Amino acid sequence: MPEPSDENYLTTAEVAARLKVKPETVYAYVSRGLLTSVRARGSRGSLFAATDVERLASRSVDHPGAIERIESALTLLTDDELYYRGHRAADLATSGTVESVAHLLWTGELLSSGAPNRPRGGLGPSAFPAPPQEVALARAAMAVAPPGARLTDQLRIAVAALGAGDPLRFDLTPQAVQSAAARILGVLTAALPDSTSPSGLSGASAPSGPPGLSDPAALSGSSGTDGSFGARLWPKLVLPGADRPPCPELLEAVIILLADHGLAVSTLAARVAASARANLYAVVSAGLGALDGQLHGAATTLAYEFLARAIDDPVAAVSNQLRSGQPAPGFGHKVYQRRDPRADVLLDLLGDAPITRTVRALADQLPHFPNSDLAVAALMHAYDFRPDAGEAIFALARTIGWTAHALEEYGQPTLRFRALGVYTGPAAITT
Repeated sequence: MPEPSDENYLTTAEVAARLKVKPETVYAYVSRGLLTSVRARGSRGSLFAATDVERLASRSVDHPGAIERIESALTLLTDDELYYRGHRAADLATSGTVESVAHLLWTGELLSSGAPNRPRGGLGPSAFPAPPQEVALARAAMAVAPPGARLTDQLRIAVAALGAGDPLRFDLTPQAVQSAAARILGVLTAALPDSTSPSGLSGASAPSGPPGLSDPAALSGSSGTDGSFGARLWPKLVLPGADRPPCPELLEAVIILLADHGLAVSTLAARVAASARANLYAVVSAGLGALDGQLHGAATTLAYEFLARAIDDPVAAVSNQLRSGQPAPGFGHKVYQRRDPRADVLLDLLGDAPITRTVRALADQLPHFPNSDLAVAALMHAYDFRPDAGEAIFALARTIGWTAHALEEYGQPTLRFRALGVYTGPAAITT
């Protein structure tokens, strides 16, 4: 055992001072294998070889330390269940509204179901307003996208334009952030093209004059806010000519179940942006950027395509997938061990539809359980949704969660996300 006074060893405090980090970060380096600690004789403290510390110091940039854990009061994932602020998401999906769950995540308050004119216990549809001039701005921005652009491409463009058009976007007080989030959701939904309308538009017609937020009348008005959030979104997702009766309650359940899922990659991106005090539009844009990855937001599209191949012959679809060497899309999960509670709820709500029988046939051939991506894909097939509808549903639903995480992050110290950078290039050249 080295002696505490051995000049070849440094105490934890000395290492922290040399590396310009907190003592907790030193222990994190040990857990990562970047440093090795030894026990000091006659002491409970740890010592570190000075040569190891200097080697790490020469490879590292100055930084305030990496965050190992992020405390959040929003979402709990435990025992294959999902909870929002202590409320089981499966229960909220069948008893609440999108507006009420957003209110729960943003404020911590679950609204009473006894209020009049509140469908299934939530806020009224005006909770997600769509001021006409903002809708016009979002539509004009979406029109810039080339033909064939996905719905999520249009959403990203529209969010950027809405942020540029909001002169009060830098007001980061909770009330202002919640108001902006409600408008983002309402405006994006109203601005998306309506496949059931001959003009391709929905809601009130665009006002004359340049779109913006300077007109008080525009701020007080709204468009496209008749019915529940699910009812307003439904015609934006179905294919032209789809003849299945709408089921807005099912779409609301999907959005509620996808609203948040802890620190997923897009949510972490949103929190990093919020830590820099980016406005909510920029936070949502950061989340949308991460969501665009093929391993995150595109998962529902891959599951949709896999289900399409399996409708006629599930066994052949599984066989071909196994031959590809790639995992079957829509099965298994890194967090859940035995089941995905979101998929269970959605598949139960779909009932004994032909597509759910296909899902069961696939599950019989595969070792893993269906996840929420497959359940959303099943909904898309059952009701003739656009092939890219799943990604749009995911993006709009997760906007609720990103807002909740941004509200938490705005209450934390600024710029607290600075991971340890370990330099691995050539040694510095001095003259």
